[in-house]
Formats: sequence, C-alpha cells, structure tokens
Amino acid sequence: MPATTPSLGDILRADAEDFADAFGVEDPATEDNVTEEEAPKGFCVECKDQQAQAFCEQCQEDFCDVCGSMIHRTGRRRQHVLTKLDVAAPIETDDTAPAAASDSEDTEKEGEALEGAMAVTFSADSGRAETGSGSFGAWITERAKYIPLRLTLKERKYLRLLEAALNVSEYTDKVDILMYGNKTKRMVGQIRELCAILSGLVLASDYKAGQTLFEDRQFEDNEEFFQKIFEIGRRHKIMNPDKMRNEYGKLMYLLQDSQQRDVSELLGFSTLKPIKTVHAVLESLNVAYILEDEMVAVATKEIVAAGKSRAQVQLEIKQKERALEYLCKAYATHECPADVIRQCLYSIGDNHAFLRFNRDPCDRMLAYLKANFNPLKADSNTLSLAILSGRDGARLSHSHSNQFHYVHQTLALWRELLHDMFMLWHSADTDLLAARHAYRLTDTGQGLHRVQPCPRVSAAAHAILHRTQKAVGRWVGSAMIHLGDRNVPNALMFIDKYNQVSSILNPVVRVLEFLDSHAACPEPTDVSRFVEASHGSIDNAKKLILADFFRSAFDGSGADNFFDAGSCIDGRLTSAWNWCSAIEKKPFFNIFLLAGFVGFNGGPEGFN
Repeated sequence: MPATTPSLGDILRADAEDFADAFGVEDPATEDNVTEEEAPKGFCVECKDQQAQAFCEQCQEDFCDVCGSMIHRTGRRRQHVLTKLDVAAPIETDDTAPAAASDSEDTEKEGEALEGAMAVTFSADSGRAETGSGSFGAWITERAKYIPLRLTLKERKYLRLLEAALNVSEYTDKVDILMYGNKTKRMVGQIRELCAILSGLVLASDYKAGQTLFEDRQFEDNEEFFQKIFEIGRRHKIMNPDKMRNEYGKLMYLLQDSQQRDVSELLGFSTLKPIKTVHAVLESLNVAYILEDEMVAVATKEIVAAGKSRAQVQLEIKQKERALEYLCKAYATHECPADVIRQCLYSIGDNHAFLRFNRDPCDRMLAYLKANFNPLKADSNTLSLAILSGRDGARLSHSHSNQFHYVHQTLALWRELLHDMFMLWHSADTDLLAARHAYRLTDTGQGLHRVQPCPRVSAAAHAILHRTQKAVGRWVGSAMIHLGDRNVPNALMFIDKYNQVSSILNPVVRVLEFLDSHAACPEPTDVSRFVEASHGSIDNAKKLILADFFRSAFDGSGADNFFDAGSCIDGRLTSAWNWCSAIEKKPFFNIFLLAGFVGFNGGPEGFN
C-alpha cells in the first residue's frame, strides 16, 4: 500500500527521541562514535522504541508509522510497498512494564492534554492559531502576504546603523520648511548626506565589508545595498510599532521625496524595494504550499501561561518544538533551507504576538462592557453611561443606551482595524511612496505637515468600517473617516494614530486585572483593604473606572469643533487621548499607581 504522511497526532505524541531519530535530528553530544543497537523484536528498526506498525516489502524491515512515512517520503523509496501489521496486542518488555505501571497517571493526563490540543478549533475572526477546522491554511496563506519577515542577525546590525544615521540626520528640519524656489537640490543633498553617513558607519563597523562596498564606487553603484538597508527599517517598524518613533518619520519622508522625478534623476539611483513578507519569500522559493499544512498552526501557536499548569505549558512547548522541526525537515529543499522555513514560521508567530498585544485589549474591554453594564438601562446614577453636551467636558449628548452602543461599536471598529493592521500598513506604505500622489506642505494648525491623498488606505479603512457596521447592526454617530486632510494629513499619520489604541487600552486592562487578582486572594490584602475603604469594594472600584472610561473617553471631547473631534471615526480616538491626559485628576488614580502605572507611553504597557 502507498506510504502515508504522518498525522498531527503522530507527531505530537512522539517523544523527543522518537522525533529526532525519525527526522534525522542528531544529538551533538552523542553524534560521534555511536554504535547501532538492534531494535527489540516487534519494534521499529529506525527509532527502536515504538511498536512496529508497517512492514516494507523492499527494505524487509518493520517501521512505526512516523518513521516509515518519513523514510519513504522521497526518492525511489516512495515506490516501496508498506504493509500494515497487526498491532492489536501491546508488546511489553521488562524495561517498559514497570515504567508503564508507575507513570500511568501521568501518561493518561498527557494523553488527555494532547487530545485537547488537537481538538481545538480555529476562528478567522479571532486569528487564534489553533487546529481542527481546516480553515487555518487559507487564513494564514492570505495573511502571510502582509506579515513582515523577521530580521536576521546580520539585518539587525544594519538596522542599528540605519537608526544611528537617522538619529543624527536633520532631513525634515532642512526640507519641510516654507521657502521660495525649488527644493530638489536640497532634497538630493540631504539624501546623499544620509547615504554618506551610512557608508561611514558600515566602514567603521566592518572595514573589509565597507571597503568592498565603497572603494572606488559611487552611490549609484551601491543601489542594492541602500535599497536593502532602507527596506530593513520599514520592515522592522511594521512588526514593532513602538520602535523608531522619531527615525521612522524621517525615513519615510526621505523615501517619499526620492520618488519625485526630478529628485530621482539627480540622485541617480532608486531607494525602494518591496517589503519582504512571509508569503513572498516562500513563493519565491516555490514552497508556499507549506502554509496549508495543519502543523503550521501548532508550530506558530503563541503559548500563554495564564491559567495553565506548568505541565500543560511544558507540553505545549514540546508540541510546538516538534511541529517546528517536522516542518523544517519535511519541506526543506536545496533552494529553501530549513533556516529560511524556521524564520518564516517565527515571523508568523510574531504576528500572533502582535495581535495579542495590540488587538486583544479591545476584546477585553468589550467583555468588560458587556459583563458590567446593561445595554438598556443603568443600574444606578453613578454607573450610568449617559453624557450631556457641556457637562464635564462632553461635546456629545447620549442616553445610557446610545452611549453603550456608541462605545461598543467604537471598540469593535478599533479591533477590526488592529486585526488588519499589517494589511493597512502595506497600503499606507504604497500610498506614501507612490510618485503619482504628490503632497503639499500645509500648516494644519499643529505645524507643517505633508498632506497627501491616501486612496489605498481609504478603500481598506472604509471596507473595514462597512464590515463593522454590518456586524454591530445599529450605528450611532458619524461614519466619517478623515484621510488626506488637516486632521489626518497622510497615511503615516493614520497608521500612527491607530497604533496608539493599545497604549490607551493596555494600562486600563492591566489595572482591572490587578484588582481581579486581589479580589481572588483567599485572605484580604493591604491593597484590597485600601480599595474597600476608599471605594466600598473592589467590584465597585472596577465599575467606577469602567464607567468613567466609557463616558469620558467617548464623549467627543479633545477639540473645539466637530470637524477636529466629535463622533467621527478619528474623533473617537481624540476623545480617548483627552481622557488619558486627565488621568491624574481622576478619583481612582491612586489605584492606577498601586498597580504600577507610570504613563500611557512609559515602559511595557505603561507599567514599571
């Protein structure tokens, strides 16, 4: 009968030694002077510790399913005939019987955990990397087109040089000023100055490499090098929105100017190349079909320890490592080495981490909203979400029910925008660097900004808005999205604006989780006593924080007119930032300080 590929269960149930033997992973400590031992009767001749399940007519040897499938996967061995063996009766040896008897409870628990790991389902809405439904392959194949490839060690060295060069560059100070005449020569001079700084830093960090690149050569001769180093900076920023806060703007505006025809002709070389994505790399190496393997879900799954025992976490880590090694071994080719596959899988894992940190706080706040507030009426005046224009800084008037729906739809929209942030970022990159979309330097009331049309980002954002409106049903307030105007001048500002959502929500979620942890303690703590003395109970304190946030962070405040703030899509975020700026005046601010809060931009998630 033809050889079958190993199933997910076979790989996950295999011990570490089984996996190493089956897929040729050698132990560096024992790879020399290894003596072959004969397999016990009835066991696989390859791994020697799994019961034989198939017999090869040509090899005249017994194999377990995993070893037999892997050994006969390629070459002439694919033509071998494997016959299933009768394995109804378990084979016991003197060594294995006592171990089985003593570890029966652990084995049973591990088996249950493994079955649970393979029975979970995947949801494209949540983006959870789980197996069981068969939709993960299609979802990740599409999403991988926008997932940036993780930087290699060498690329990280170039990134540090780029950051250092941009840090000392005064590009925007010299170029983005009101002046008469043509700026082309000034732009070209500043771009060449940055390239010269980069050249010097490369030469100083690695003399031989720098000498090879720059000796007796002009900037035009090193076009590929400059394209590569600028692409590294763009790619790194997409996966790490909190990095390169000052340098990224200079980089994008420099690249934007380099696309102008006059500048490009004087410069003599192009500074752009497409951003490396997981799908683009795999497709160029003809192995994009790896994304359809169900094992990718296990190999890229983010392991979160919250609410799990140490044994369960260790088991998930072991499953992830096995799946990762299996995929690298099974799909590696001469053109696509295992290290490239591993890098792509790690990049997909980074995508899941990005979603957990940036998108999942919206889910948590939506859950708090639904769990603590009635959508139809308020439980008390203190916990009412109703707001009135002119009172406490509010610029909107909503009943409790309307405000509940207004907050719900806003959080749902933020969630969808962050879920598709990689796609939006690629669209923004295209809009910013499109030569046909000229910008104009305009005083927007907050300084000089580059106002530029954003057709791709606008189309994508309106599609997400339409999808959210259909999902929530009822829509309260305006559905206006500002793009390419004085409020959101260009695509870079749009991306930066919505990357701040996690900086707003994460600290609030952390404080609420801090209160939950003290409420769950069997004995009263000093924190719980303090909260009870000042706010009645921990539950009351939580509801007070939530009620104030859902009222004041969504009240249309933050500007003196309805064009800059209000109920429009961007004005909702302006109101949230306005609430953050007044956090020190809130009656519950002492609870934030007890939880370790230092600011909405300080430390990881705003905490020490």
